[in-house]
Amino acid sequence: MKVVVLGASGRIGRKLVGMLRRNGWDVVEASPSFGIDSVTGVGLAEALEGARAVVDVSNSPSLEGADALQFFETSGRNLLAAARAAGVQHHVALSIVGVDRLESGYFRAKQVQEQLIRASGLPFTIQRSTQFFEFIRDVVQEGTASEITISPALVQPVSGEDVAGALTAALSSAPANAVREIAGAERLRLNEVAVEIATAYEDGRRIIADVHARYFGAELGERSLLPGPGASIASHGLDDWLRDSLQPAWATIRVT
Repeated sequence: MKVVVLGASGRIGRKLVGMLRRNGWDVVEASPSFGIDSVTGVGLAEALEGARAVVDVSNSPSLEGADALQFFETSGRNLLAAARAAGVQHHVALSIVGVDRLESGYFRAKQVQEQLIRASGLPFTIQRSTQFFEFIRDVVQEGTASEITISPALVQPVSGEDVAGALTAALSSAPANAVREIAGAERLRLNEVAVEIATAYEDGRRIIADVHARYFGAELGERSLLPGPGASIASHGLDDWLRDSLQPAWATIRVT
């Protein structure tokens, strides 16, 4: 079965493409680097021809509210129109746990993306995820030369591999025509996760917990990022992810 992965060159997209191929899907990798651009529409109709499903894991190049809105609205409209024309039977999109209660331009743009999907008439599943460990690692790495300021909000972070697994499971099931959530196995504080990651990567900078620190432009309440009671809970915790992410690349090579 043919599936188009929009955002295939991204953090989740690369994991998802590999997982889908291992599960027997005929995968078309779609992103500007593959000559398929959902914002301009270039290559989109050709990529979707004959596709049973499409998974949208793309993200705006800019987190600024106006830029993000333009990206998600334009990309969403183009993708959904092309999917309808191609007779796509399942539209799966990755979104964010808490998107409907967080206030920033970026989150409002993600809300618009979800609204377009619901109104499209296409069978769909919106898969919301809690924070990726990989994203928190990037936040840690992008701090100043001496310190990293981050919110102490509660989180249930999840690995990119588990998110790719949830998207694969959604594709293998009937469209939910609803929102689904996936979250990590452990409830921690965002600043505590940052400390563990910084320590594992031998980053000596100071972690500063600040309730006013912004997350995608939004100020967080203590429970803003937590999933609802019906969320699927992933099996991998922080220690599992740290072990896997710190494993040397050569250690995963199989000698034959």
